[in-house]
Amino acid sequence: MATRERPLSPHLQVYRKQVQMMTSITHRITGVALAVGALGLVWGLLALAAGPQRWAGFTACAGSPLGLLVLFGFSWALAYHFLNGIRHLVQDAGNGFSIPDFIRSSWISIGGSIVLVVLAWAFVLMRWGQV
Repeated sequence: MATRERPLSPHLQVYRKQVQMMTSITHRITGVALAVGALGLVWGLLALAAGPQRWAGFTACAGSPLGLLVLFGFSWALAYHFLNGIRHLVQDAGNGFSIPDFIRSSWISIGGSIVLVVLAWAFVLMRWGQV
């Protein structure tokens, strides 16, 4: 029996980058980031339960420039994953499968996440006197 050469499955190097593909990849990446970031939340809760000295250490770390950058990234990942998850739920209900709808909803999840994070951070920083 002769073996035939079968075509290889296409992968990321074959496809042209499109917003739909990038939002799908970003959704997976933000899911992993949220799982890892949850460990930071657990660290904060444990520090809070351990007493003022441990809590001061945690807030010093979280309030450092790197800590603020990580918190900002975590909050963006949360907002993006939330909005893109809603987009997926709408599509699971059978809506928004035309190409223009798919592209529009992809951009809405990207832009909406940025707007949500900027508004949330502006509110928090103004409320607690950081700005």
